[in-house]
Amino acid sequence: MATFIGYNTIGATKNYVLTDFELIKRDLLNFFNIRQGEMPGRPSYGTRIWALLFEPQNEETTQILQDEIQRGIDIDPRLRLDSLDVYPQNNGILIEVAVSTVTGVGPETLLIFFDEQNRVARLV
Repeated sequence: MATFIGYNTIGATKNYVLTDFELIKRDLLNFFNIRQGEMPGRPSYGTRIWALLFEPQNEETTQILQDEIQRGIDIDPRLRLDSLDVYPQNNGILIEVAVSTVTGVGPETLLIFFDEQNRVARLV
């Protein structure tokens, strides 16, 4: 079984080390907080979800959202998508995603809220 070790300074005061599933969740949130084309040298990295927040939430938009979530999970070789649901909210979009990991964690359900006012994706 693999152990993943990384660092995070977002919301941390002293302990910056993240391991295993906590690191994977942070990496996934980082992907969702980067708009596609913002990362220098990696124009395809990031998500188009932020451009869809103000669009009408119909079947076409929901399919694009699901495709973007799937793409974000597929980029990370440590994750596998088990299920995905999209819920439009008054102030953003709530994504319920169940993922499994290569470290043996799973299925774990994550609720990710894309807040259109603060323009940030966060776990709820």
